[in-house]
Amino acid sequence: MQFLRIILVVLAGLALTACSSKFKTYHGPEITSIQVQKANRKMYLLHNSKVIKQYDIGLGGVPIGDKEFEGDMKTPEGIYFISHRNPNSAYHLSLAISYPNDEDRANAELLGMPPGGDIMIHGGPPRKANGKKRKVSSVDWTAGCIAVTDDEVENIYAMVKPGTPIQILP
Repeated sequence: MQFLRIILVVLAGLALTACSSKFKTYHGPEITSIQVQKANRKMYLLHNSKVIKQYDIGLGGVPIGDKEFEGDMKTPEGIYFISHRNPNSAYHLSLAISYPNDEDRANAELLGMPPGGDIMIHGGPPRKANGKKRKVSSVDWTAGCIAVTDDEVENIYAMVKPGTPIQILP
């Protein structure tokens, strides 16, 4: 009888973990664009001109100014699009932004530097040594990406499809 109870507890635990997937579904209005306001640390998911959802965000470690080259810790400014989604991100889940474009590459070349890449909307950082996560949107800690919490990126990942335009404002 004890063995049967142990088996039932293990099966119940497995059933609960199966329900906690990071992949959510979304059945609301199509997200037709994203707007990021760096100065306000806000990101808006829009259906046409209507805000469907808004998020507090963290930015690159040097949040003021447009990204100029790889390693400058700045978040780019301009109009881009979501190029793809990464389900295996080191930052929980991520959506890639189409940085750099031709203008970004040309500007970096004038400076004699590579433009960089791998600019993403992503979740929190990997866990620290003590097993705790840093608070994501309260500080600018990324290398130029747009950070939200893990729970928030799960929703964004479900809502936003590749090809969605993103406007990143100063």
